[in-house]
Amino acid sequence: MLALRLFGKGDVRLVEVEKPAAGPGEIVLKVGAAAICGTDIRMWQSGKSGVDENHPLTLGHEFAGTVVEVGPGVPSKYEIGMRLGMQPNIGCGICDMCVSGRQHLCPDYRAFGINMDGAMAEFVKIPADAILRGNLIPLGDGVSFEEAAVAEPLSCAYNGFTKCFVKPGDWALVVGAGPIGAMHAQLLNMAGARVIVNDLSEERLDMLKALFPYIETVPGNPAEYVMRKTGGRGLDVAIVACPVPAVQAAMLPLMNYGGRVNFFGGVPEDRQPVPINTNLVHYKELYLTGSTRSSIAQMRKVVEFAEQGLLDVKGVITHRYPLSDALLALGNARNAVGIKHVFAFD
Repeated sequence: MLALRLFGKGDVRLVEVEKPAAGPGEIVLKVGAAAICGTDIRMWQSGKSGVDENHPLTLGHEFAGTVVEVGPGVPSKYEIGMRLGMQPNIGCGICDMCVSGRQHLCPDYRAFGINMDGAMAEFVKIPADAILRGNLIPLGDGVSFEEAAVAEPLSCAYNGFTKCFVKPGDWALVVGAGPIGAMHAQLLNMAGARVIVNDLSEERLDMLKALFPYIETVPGNPAEYVMRKTGGRGLDVAIVACPVPAVQAAMLPLMNYGGRVNFFGGVPEDRQPVPINTNLVHYKELYLTGSTRSSIAQMRKVVEFAEQGLLDVKGVITHRYPLSDALLALGNARNAVGIKHVFAFD
């Protein structure tokens, strides 16, 4: 089969590899869709520890597909022909994080396309522990493979959203008009917030506004716009979906009393620490929170949102490619052409 594999920094190749076979307790999926994530781009551009010419890695952790092979001992609910989404973070199953339902925070977690072969390939094998821990998500007829693949980053946005206690009528700002920013904007709107999206790229803001007319957009420094729109009170919610220290620090002066700030984008270690005015946290009683990845329950929930039509998951997908156009797809995603890029399989 064909697979998109990382061989080192800047070295991604579409190569032929052996098709996986299902062993005891395992399932093989025929991949229906696999989406490109910013993590894939960073690994391509910067390399990945342990990945080299002799130890390549198949990329892809946002995917969905059809069961084509079931190994002995797999629970009987899984049958050939089933359509399944996948929560890609596999916890150890026994640590405090796993038993609390937060397997994505397991210190020994494995993830497709991160530290085990992923799904930018024609077929992908699902290990037994992922099946038994509920990582597979059955898809209703109303959810396409593309939507199920994009549900993975949407569930990450939902993880951050749940920490912001959004109420109808809240003023919310999302910084970053990429795929994650678009998903945060939809979630905030679904909760009844008044949503502003900020980005340096007016082109991306225009694209987002065309897709989701209910949002307001502001390029450049949003401070004056935010204070004018909120009558000087400031924001109730701020989502920083870009890894820029100055942007993280700039959010605090824009917050209303009791405002909630989610640092969604991680800042590279060589740009830490980020200086913030802790008096603003103190005197305005602000809540600062972070979020990373998502739980199985959160991904199941956003798949429900897609099935029920509560969110326009397809709307963020602007480009679709066959796997044979892998380098074009990666280049477009790196250069911020469009919003979300997906490999669609026959």
